[in-house]
Amino acid sequence: MKIPDWVILSAKDPDLKSTVRLGRNGLTDSIIEEIKTQLSARTLVKIRLNRGFAIDSEQREKIFSHLEESTMSTLVFSRGNVAVLWRS
Repeated sequence: MKIPDWVILSAKDPDLKSTVRLGRNGLTDSIIEEIKTQLSARTLVKIRLNRGFAIDSEQREKIFSHLEESTMSTLVFSRGNVAVLWRS
């Protein structure tokens, strides 16, 4: 599926606020449910990983991929510890 240009531009907008933060408690079922809830209410959800949550870029990619699959969304943008999921 091709991601519309407006979705990519919106995902890259620095004014888009992070609404989910992954940290000390890890990637729990409640975090996944929260992301699903937010995706049902809005088109994009910005997620931020706390520093030290992921060791390297490979681990971040695995985390973001898991979130994408478990929330039935599409990863439209990621940079460092930040990812934006789209309700496709």
